[in-house]
Amino acid sequence: MKDKITKNDLIDKIYSKSNKKIERQVIQAVVEDFISSLKGSLEDGATIELRGFGTFEPRLRKGRSVAHNPKTGEKVSVEPHYVAAFRAGKELKANLWDLKNKDDK
Repeated sequence: MKDKITKNDLIDKIYSKSNKKIERQVIQAVVEDFISSLKGSLEDGATIELRGFGTFEPRLRKGRSVAHNPKTGEKVSVEPHYVAAFRAGKELKANLWDLKNKDDK
């Protein structure tokens, strides 16, 4: 199992699956537009549901009056802020359920 797949790896995989019938630049543009649309929708406060895959949503994190910067140990305060959250869909959870740990052989 590969540890990390980059955006370029994903584009190459789609390009190969298309039997090289679609130009790589077109696939790259579609992937870039898709990611840009996801980011824009989340920034607008929308929830994005991709059936069979999962749901992306903005979530409000509570602020803290006292927190510590782990690098410097300095005390800081953190304002309430939004973060991007992902919940795996039922199909994705089912497909990953029996995935073996790479240390298990």
